[in-house]
Amino acid sequence: MDQYLGRKATLRALGVVGASIFAAFFVLSYATPNWVETFATEFIENEARHRVEQSIDRFQLFFDEDSSVSRLARSIDEAASPELEKWIQELHDSVRIQWESALKEIRDLDCECRKRLSQVLEANFRLDFLPLMAPEDQVFEFIQLNYAIVVNELKRDIRIFSASNAGVFVLLLLVSFLKPRAITHLFLPGVLLGISTLICSYFYIFEQNWLLTIIYSSYLGFAYLAWLGVVFLFLCDIVFNRGRITTEILNAVFNAIGSAFSVVPC
Repeated sequence: MDQYLGRKATLRALGVVGASIFAAFFVLSYATPNWVETFATEFIENEARHRVEQSIDRFQLFFDEDSSVSRLARSIDEAASPELEKWIQELHDSVRIQWESALKEIRDLDCECRKRLSQVLEANFRLDFLPLMAPEDQVFEFIQLNYAIVVNELKRDIRIFSASNAGVFVLLLLVSFLKPRAITHLFLPGVLLGISTLICSYFYIFEQNWLLTIIYSSYLGFAYLAWLGVVFLFLCDIVFNRGRITTEILNAVFNAIGSAFSVVPC
């Protein structure tokens, strides 16, 4: 009886702690406007720089030696190709020169540029290329636009990530009350959730860029959601199928480690 009470208390404590941690991150993303930008400064800057440079490189593809645009340019003026290459390099130089001042301005929460870019993003405006023959102010704004896009996408992904985790922990807690006989069965999804929380906590403390990469990257993000999906399926098995599948898995694990302990469907 004491062991049962200990397992029940441990499981419910895990549910409360896990739900609280991820719910706090979810609320923080709304309650503190610049928390994401402060927490993920390096990640956002690197991603925004990558987008800007990638945009220039994609534009340059139109003028490579094999493109129809490049052939047309050479047919009109033999000097066009070197001029285009020079212009592309000037774009890279302009981005490098204006980078710090553009980010310093947009990171100011009172800057009017934030309101203007927010309206641009709300209109679902996306700019994949720098304007043709972009003047200095357009390069400046292009940097800020890509920064704002990364911030918005990261906020969205953090909210989805934290809400999904908090939701699964809440489900674990609710099932522990709805199915008190399934406390042992619930330790399987509980352990899986505990592992994911420990990994996230480690990355948050020591490797923040890795955590942000998991959240922001499509492939890694979907892999993590699949992990949570497995936990959700275990919870569904316990609630709707008396934990039959979970029972088989647990007994197989106990047999593999040579334990005489076994469980039955709840």
